[in-house]
Amino acid sequence: MQWDSCNYVVSSWILNSISEELFSGQVFSKLAKTIWDELKENYEKIDGSITFNLHQKLNSLSQSGSSVTDYYHKLNALWKQFDALVKLPDCVCTASDDFKAHTDLIKLMKFSMGLDESYASIRSNILLNHPLPSIKSVFATVSREESHRGSFQQSSSSKTQTSAFIVSKIFDNKRVIGRG
Repeated sequence: MQWDSCNYVVSSWILNSISEELFSGQVFSKLAKTIWDELKENYEKIDGSITFNLHQKLNSLSQSGSSVTDYYHKLNALWKQFDALVKLPDCVCTASDDFKAHTDLIKLMKFSMGLDESYASIRSNILLNHPLPSIKSVFATVSREESHRGSFQQSSSSKTQTSAFIVSKIFDNKRVIGRG
């Protein structure tokens, strides 16, 4: 009875985690292990085309007017998928530190290249640093700048609206005075 209970919990977790198309093919399976084994057999296959498509998504992703946060998180999700897909052997030698530094540099450059041109001056200032900052630090800097720009645009927009309101009131009052 306890096993059935656990089986139902795991089955429902798996079924609630997959798309509708996959769900309809698995909903009548009685065992969580059967569902898991079928999904694994069908979708765990990793070949060059999957790696290529993921790498292509990584290289073609850019901010394209979206928020810096959205861009960074999409990029970060793709990096995590790529890292999970392309497993490198564990190493405890000093070369592993060099490899990590190289990977971090590539990620920093990709993030910087994908930013909208409105961040060109910030990008230039960041790239002048020696040593280069971490990707998280750069994201935080650019994100703060985006927030600053947003608050500046909102305040200038509200000033413009307030000015327009005042000007319209002045003209309304002059019309009334002129008629009088």
